[in-house]
Amino acid sequence: MDASDAALYATLLKEAPAGIALFDTGLRCRRVNDALAAMLGVSGADLTGRHPGEVLAEDTAAAFAAALEAVLADDRPITDAELAVGGRILSCSWIPARGGAQPDAKGKDRDKQKDRDRARPPKQAAWDDKPVGVVLTALDVTERRRAEEVIRRKEQRYRSLVEASSQVVWVAAADGAAIDDAPEWREITGQTPDDYAAGGWLAVVHPEDRPRIEEIWREAVAGDRVFETGYRIRTRSGAYRHFDVRAVPIWQGDRVIEWVGANTDVTGQKEAEEMRGRLTEQLSAAALRTARLQQATSMLAEALTVAQVVQVITEVGRSAIGADYSAVALLDDDKLRLSIVTPAPPGGGDPAPDQARPARDDIRVSDQTVMSVAVREGRPFLAQSPDDLRLQLGRDEAELFTQHAEERAWVGLPLLAAGAPIGALRFSFKRPREITEEEKVFLEALAGQCALAVERALLFEREHKTAEELQLSLLPSDLPQLPGMVLAARYNPATRHVQVGGDWYDVFRLPDDRLAVAVGDVMGKGVRAAAGMGRVRNALRALALNDPRPAAVLSGLDRLFSATEDEEQFTTVAYAVIDPETGRGAFSNAGHPPPLLISPDAPARVSTREPGTPLGWPSQRQQTSFSIETGNTVVFYSDGLVENRRRGVDAGLEELAAVATDAPPEVVGDPERLVDFLVDRMLAGYEQVDDVTVLALHVPPKSP
Repeated sequence: MDASDAALYATLLKEAPAGIALFDTGLRCRRVNDALAAMLGVSGADLTGRHPGEVLAEDTAAAFAAALEAVLADDRPITDAELAVGGRILSCSWIPARGGAQPDAKGKDRDKQKDRDRARPPKQAAWDDKPVGVVLTALDVTERRRAEEVIRRKEQRYRSLVEASSQVVWVAAADGAAIDDAPEWREITGQTPDDYAAGGWLAVVHPEDRPRIEEIWREAVAGDRVFETGYRIRTRSGAYRHFDVRAVPIWQGDRVIEWVGANTDVTGQKEAEEMRGRLTEQLSAAALRTARLQQATSMLAEALTVAQVVQVITEVGRSAIGADYSAVALLDDDKLRLSIVTPAPPGGGDPAPDQARPARDDIRVSDQTVMSVAVREGRPFLAQSPDDLRLQLGRDEAELFTQHAEERAWVGLPLLAAGAPIGALRFSFKRPREITEEEKVFLEALAGQCALAVERALLFEREHKTAEELQLSLLPSDLPQLPGMVLAARYNPATRHVQVGGDWYDVFRLPDDRLAVAVGDVMGKGVRAAAGMGRVRNALRALALNDPRPAAVLSGLDRLFSATEDEEQFTTVAYAVIDPETGRGAFSNAGHPPPLLISPDAPARVSTREPGTPLGWPSQRQQTSFSIETGNTVVFYSDGLVENRRRGVDAGLEELAAVATDAPPEVVGDPERLVDFLVDRMLAGYEQVDDVTVLALHVPPKSP
């Protein structure tokens, strides 16, 4: 086995998402990868070298043994057999394993094997026809089956609703010609009364379906038999939808006087059936193609914005099918235009030159373009050469994608969500290229994943905007201006995942002119965290105006939190009341990081007082007194300043004190510069994954 074979073997055992195992003729496991061991709920070490009955549950072991014995006895594979294991569904294939030459120590087995084969009689060739064991491959299809079950249930509900509702009905003469007008039908197709009178319902049947439908209709009319079939109909928008039709002859005595037909839109059902077919094909695709789709799915799951989804699709298109260019366009609200989305460049900055926008930012759905046709017809558009493109479209797209004049082959795919188009995906190549059936299946599955990711990203962007506006509206627009104290604050939201968190701060004057200061953190992201932050902040203000003592305020928040918030909600608050003229105050902490104390003539230090428990936890709130001396500064902050994936809280607190100690005197004396200094130094070299809030209160030296 050479290095590349060894690497492939090791990768399949360690990294492949599919389960893989080798059983010998004695039904004992000789090799098993981590993926299969996890699916079976055992360790690879426990299974290796043992019979399934020694390790697995009785039902599972019996199914394994039966499959292994059948494959060895019949010398034929068993493929796509579904097996229930511990509440999961595995799609298993059992394949006879053939014997082969063993590599020598220097990896030169191929040439030596050839020499040995020449010296052997034909029946002693290196490869023996007799199986030496069985290879098992398994895919966890639980979620797929659940999704199919959801689709099946939706289809049942859809059919029930259709049966309970009125259908689109039309009437034809005894010879099959249109007679009475059909307003409901014309509303769908956009036909005028004259159009319908001239051509009837046949006039809007898809050109590919019409010869077949006309023939069936003529035979039904001639034989006075029920007409029942399905076809595609061009709708008012120009797109085609699937309809089932059933027409029956109306008899008067012994002759037919007219026909009555009822049409039912079954587009959703057809698309669901096609989706199931595509998903079934994916399960039997090659391991490498499956791995690429798994990689794309994983990458799309991490893409939160539409621009990030487009960037992922660009990368997957290049690696999986060798596409030179890609584009994603979304339908506008009127479903009449497609707008090109610019991908998010890795690490920020301007888009790469080969991803430049086309000459036009939008494309009409009615245009003859790769993406427009894919959206209108709801199916992939393939053109393997410029001549093929012009034959199908009657034109090229040079004026649209002026940056990509060297394109020579194209793929257009509709992005469908709940059966309705939301946009299109476009890949192109610098050379003529034929898309294989396997690649087509992969691309359709990729488009399905892309559509789901785009739909999720659009929802996320709307939620993020709402949460961001909510959070910013709840933070103070400015801080109080005091003669004996200077305040400064910074709020840095985490930007990697473009999410909004629950960090907040508040500073306000009490009726007795003392200053109330609060910094808090509601665990979580998005609208829920921002809303929770708003509730806690507003409740704190109300309690402080009634009884401003820190211990009383936090105790009130505990009671309110226990009565109104979820048990899973984790919220911390640091709250202080300060007399700005003397610097004296009282402080209480509900599980928040301790304040930082900075003095010009001593090292900075973090408060060692007990931080207390988060809101809502059983606790007797403690209150301590403190005083901010002249020239000193107290800094309140959130855990995002000191904690991240590579630095624990304790190490972060030590580093924060060291950074503050090293701050120049001119920085320590200026809270605006100090908060920037602390944030910049504490985040330098680390990826910011959480919001960062910093609030500094500084008592300047008295003027001489």
